[in-house]
Amino acid sequence: MVKGVARRVVLVKSPDPKVFDEAIFIVREETGRGPGVTTSQLLREAQEVAESFVRCERKSPFRALPWWAYSLMGAGGMGIAWIVTLLI
Repeated sequence: MVKGVARRVVLVKSPDPKVFDEAIFIVREETGRGPGVTTSQLLREAQEVAESFVRCERKSPFRALPWWAYSLMGAGGMGIAWIVTLLI
Protein backbone atom coordinates (compact mmCIF):
# COMPACT_ATOMS: atom_id res chain seq x y z
CA MET A 1 0.00 0.00 0.00
CA VAL A 2 1.33 3.40 -0.98
CA LYS A 3 0.23 6.35 1.13
CA GLY A 4 0.78 9.99 0.39
CA VAL A 5 2.62 9.43 -2.88
CA ALA A 6 1.13 10.01 -6.31
CA ARG A 7 2.15 7.33 -8.79
CA ARG A 8 1.80 7.48 -12.56
CA VAL A 9 0.20 4.35 -13.94
CA VAL A 10 -0.91 3.06 -17.33
CA LEU A 11 -3.97 0.80 -17.43
CA VAL A 12 -4.33 -1.44 -20.47
CA LYS A 13 -7.43 -3.51 -21.14
CA SER A 14 -6.78 -7.14 -22.01
CA PRO A 15 -7.02 -8.25 -25.64
CA ASP A 16 -8.31 -11.60 -24.26
CA PRO A 17 -10.40 -11.32 -21.06
CA LYS A 18 -9.93 -15.05 -20.39
CA VAL A 19 -6.27 -14.42 -19.50
CA PHE A 20 -6.52 -11.17 -17.49
CA ASP A 21 -8.86 -8.19 -17.13
CA GLU A 22 -6.37 -5.35 -17.29
CA ALA A 23 -2.65 -4.74 -16.91
CA ILE A 24 -1.31 -2.04 -14.61
CA PHE A 25 2.08 -0.53 -15.44
CA ILE A 26 3.69 1.78 -12.86
CA VAL A 27 5.66 4.44 -14.73
CA ARG A 28 8.70 6.31 -13.46
CA GLU A 29 8.07 9.95 -12.63
CA GLU A 30 10.66 11.23 -15.11
CA THR A 31 9.16 9.27 -18.02
CA GLY A 32 7.13 11.45 -20.34
CA ARG A 33 8.68 14.70 -19.16
CA GLY A 34 11.13 16.44 -21.41
CA PRO A 35 12.72 14.84 -24.47
CA GLY A 36 12.48 11.11 -24.92
CA VAL A 37 9.39 8.92 -24.73
CA THR A 38 6.03 10.49 -25.51
CA THR A 39 2.79 9.48 -23.85
CA SER A 40 1.48 7.83 -27.00
CA GLN A 41 4.69 5.79 -27.35
CA LEU A 42 4.41 4.72 -23.71
CA LEU A 43 0.80 3.61 -24.18
CA ARG A 44 1.64 1.76 -27.40
CA GLU A 45 4.50 -0.08 -25.68
CA ALA A 46 2.24 -1.10 -22.78
CA GLN A 47 -0.37 -2.44 -25.22
CA GLU A 48 2.28 -4.43 -27.10
CA VAL A 49 3.55 -5.98 -23.86
CA ALA A 50 0.02 -7.00 -22.85
CA GLU A 51 -0.65 -8.50 -26.29
CA SER A 52 2.64 -10.42 -26.30
CA PHE A 53 1.78 -11.86 -22.87
CA VAL A 54 -1.57 -13.10 -24.18
CA ARG A 55 0.13 -14.64 -27.24
CA CYS A 56 2.62 -16.49 -24.99
CA GLU A 57 -0.16 -17.78 -22.74
CA ARG A 58 -2.06 -19.17 -25.73
CA LYS A 59 0.97 -21.01 -27.13
CA SER A 60 2.01 -22.79 -23.92
CA PRO A 61 2.01 -26.53 -24.75
CA PHE A 62 2.21 -27.57 -21.09
CA ARG A 63 -1.25 -26.24 -20.30
CA ALA A 64 -2.84 -28.37 -23.00
CA LEU A 65 -3.19 -31.49 -20.84
CA PRO A 66 -4.74 -31.85 -17.38
CA TRP A 67 -2.50 -32.49 -14.37
CA TRP A 68 -3.38 -36.17 -14.13
CA ALA A 69 -2.11 -36.82 -17.68
CA TYR A 70 1.33 -35.55 -16.70
CA SER A 71 1.21 -37.76 -13.59
CA LEU A 72 0.45 -40.80 -15.72
CA MET A 73 3.29 -39.97 -18.11
CA GLY A 74 5.71 -39.58 -15.21
CA ALA A 75 4.61 -42.86 -13.63
CA GLY A 76 4.92 -44.63 -16.97
CA GLY A 77 8.38 -43.22 -17.49
CA MET A 78 9.47 -44.40 -14.05
CA GLY A 79 8.01 -47.85 -14.75
CA ILE A 80 9.97 -48.11 -17.98
CA ALA A 81 13.13 -46.95 -16.18
CA TRP A 82 12.68 -49.68 -13.54
CA ILE A 83 12.13 -52.37 -16.16
CA VAL A 84 15.21 -51.30 -18.10
CA THR A 85 17.25 -51.22 -14.88
CA LEU A 86 16.14 -54.72 -13.84
CA LEU A 87 16.85 -56.19 -17.28
CA ILE A 88 20.40 -54.86 -17.43
